Amino acid sequence: MSSTLAGPLTDHCFTSVAHSGTPKGKSITIAGVPTYLSTPQASAASGVETVILYFSDVFGPFYINAQLVQDYYASQGFTVVGIDYFFGDPVHLHLDKPGFDRPTWRTKSVEQAKASVPKWVDGVKEMFGTNVNYCAVGFCFGAPYVFQVAATDLLSCAAVAHPTSLTEELLRASKVPLLFSCAETDSAFPAPFRRHVEDILVEKKATYYFQIFSGVSHGFGTRGDPEVETERWAKEECQRAMVGWFKRFTSSK
Repeated sequence: MSSTLAGPLTDHCFTSVAHSGTPKGKSITIAGVPTYLSTPQASAASGVETVILYFSDVFGPFYINAQLVQDYYASQGFTVVGIDYFFGDPVHLHLDKPGFDRPTWRTKSVEQAKASVPKWVDGVKEMFGTNVNYCAVGFCFGAPYVFQVAATDLLSCAAVAHPTSLTEELLRASKVPLLFSCAETDSAFPAPFRRHVEDILVEKKATYYFQIFSGVSHGFGTRGDPEVETERWAKEECQRAMVGWFKRFTSSK
């Protein structure tokens, strides 16, 4: 039986501070799944070189925070596609509703993601072809889907921040360099789980990178408070590291 390396969704997964900014991407459909597309300004002239598959947290790829993160990747030269496995029903539409049945919403969303991710990934490959690099990034709810794709031969590398629902089976199946961006306080991915992941990666002789931020909690990579310096810096450093990771494994190809 596969052991648990990151636990299920917790209360931290459902809290956020909305960030401010103007999204630059657009909504498209890939394989019947709503998708946020953000492209670098130079892509039309030079062609697509690297595509980032973005697997969001429960707030979805069209949440302002997620849009701004995807736009940041695009500003660094990547074409970004963010799958909406919630099909227009992200969690923040419900959080203020009395009697919201969070477990039922979660179960529905997991089933939707399981059904839509494989065909969406195939659709992305059909859209961009085989002569480009692919990387994947996932936050919270999105992390296990990163590992599913990392078990194939598609990706050059992958990155996750504050993962949930990660099993040893998923981790051991990964074929690509992995970045983990971690919070000091994280009930879904506490220090003992994090250290077990590292032990497995060492055993596998995998290429990996851990960054661990003090003073922040689960969700900091996309949903921290930008008015709190520690949270703002951790979020920005997390994203800078991910961009560096993507560039490291795609620049020479």
